[in-house]
Amino acid sequence: MAVVLFYALGIVSAVEAIINVRTAQGAIAWTISLLTVPYIAVPCYLVFGRTKFDGYLDQRKDVEQETRVLLHQTRAEVSKYLVARSPAEPIYSALFNLTGIPAASGNAVELLVNGQQTFDSIIAGLAAAEHHILLESYIIRDDNLGRRLGRVLADKAREGVAVHVLYDEIGSRNFHRTGLYRQLRQTGVQVAAFNTTQGRRNRFQLNFRNHRKIVVVDGQTAWVGGHNIGDEYLGLDPRIGDWRDTHIRLQGPAVLGVELAFATDWRWATQNSLTMVRPDADHGSCGNENVLVFPSDPASILEQAGLMFLQVIVAARQRIWIASPYFVPDRSIVSALQLAALRGVDVRVIIPDEPDGPVVGMANWSFTRELLPAGVKVYRYQGGFMHQKVLLMDDHLAGIGTANFDNRSFRLNFEITLLVDGKRFATEVAGMLETDLSRCREVTLADIAAKPAWFPLGMGAARLFSPVL
Repeated sequence: MAVVLFYALGIVSAVEAIINVRTAQGAIAWTISLLTVPYIAVPCYLVFGRTKFDGYLDQRKDVEQETRVLLHQTRAEVSKYLVARSPAEPIYSALFNLTGIPAASGNAVELLVNGQQTFDSIIAGLAAAEHHILLESYIIRDDNLGRRLGRVLADKAREGVAVHVLYDEIGSRNFHRTGLYRQLRQTGVQVAAFNTTQGRRNRFQLNFRNHRKIVVVDGQTAWVGGHNIGDEYLGLDPRIGDWRDTHIRLQGPAVLGVELAFATDWRWATQNSLTMVRPDADHGSCGNENVLVFPSDPASILEQAGLMFLQVIVAARQRIWIASPYFVPDRSIVSALQLAALRGVDVRVIIPDEPDGPVVGMANWSFTRELLPAGVKVYRYQGGFMHQKVLLMDDHLAGIGTANFDNRSFRLNFEITLLVDGKRFATEVAGMLETDLSRCREVTLADIAAKPAWFPLGMGAARLFSPVL
């Protein structure tokens, strides 16, 4: 009877996989396994199979509706900074249609290289807060850095500042048991887990992650980038060594887009709405940069992060430089990078020389082998573990955020990227990446040819797992 039940569940799950799994490879793999070994595949499918996050999209619509009145109070001041969409700027039109958030002018951005700069900037910003603090991180550790930030947050809560902290229940799975968690709650900080397993159809899913790293202070300053909260992000973990990462500090009208992303996540996590937008806040011009806030999530009909990266690659005319610790792209991204190199674009990919896990490492080599013949240059960073997520297009567009170049960020994670359109900032990012390139070695086809005889098999096997890495 149990065998019959498993085969029946396997058939039902296989039908759902054929209908809903977003890639043909994934649908084929799930269908074969569900029909042949359902007693193993059905539990795995319940936990890892779905790529659609139910319920969140409805919550986001509720948040947008509830905050519309407050946003309207600032619209007269902010609207003059919205970048008009036009045929001359098709990238703005495409990305606006993906997220509904327009690009805004009048922003000031600061590049923060590595952990010391990033956390000194964040802590100084937190200490100056007067109205509210929003902090979201995939990982929050109860270590020296976590407690350092925690003291500032607790002090601000005692002063009457509204402090909201959100963490991923899987990335920070033990955080609710720590002394830091208890301290924050006792001092009035509102702390919540994002809770990706919330909802009837999400109950068994462990495949989704809220990978965003967001800090907002008083609706006027925001920080977004690759750093989680933990001592290793300062390079203090002896097992990992030096940690190379990048963050960005933002001031100006675009901060409202970062606040909206946090508000949506908070609503999902707590079922409570945030009314943190201050009608009296100064949302005026702080600088000269155009910034497009690009949150992406697995609830949307379209694969937002993957399409965003694809649009930027297709639009490139001079260069595309990518730095990512997890470079496991899908077929469309591989093809776009090949075509960009073939039409004369300077395409460079920077990945860690010591990746996070052997399967990811073998997958990196597999995609490297495919890109090199088209003229894409691949560099392996040797100055420690490189965790930054940075994109540079031509001489004017730079992206910094939380999204990697892999299936998880494209389809399964909640991510956020800031796209900055301005030559000054792009030049600064180019200089940073040139420094990184000086710490890299360029990969050649001869390097792959010199690998052991079993290496091609390892690359092929890792490629099979690329949709779930």
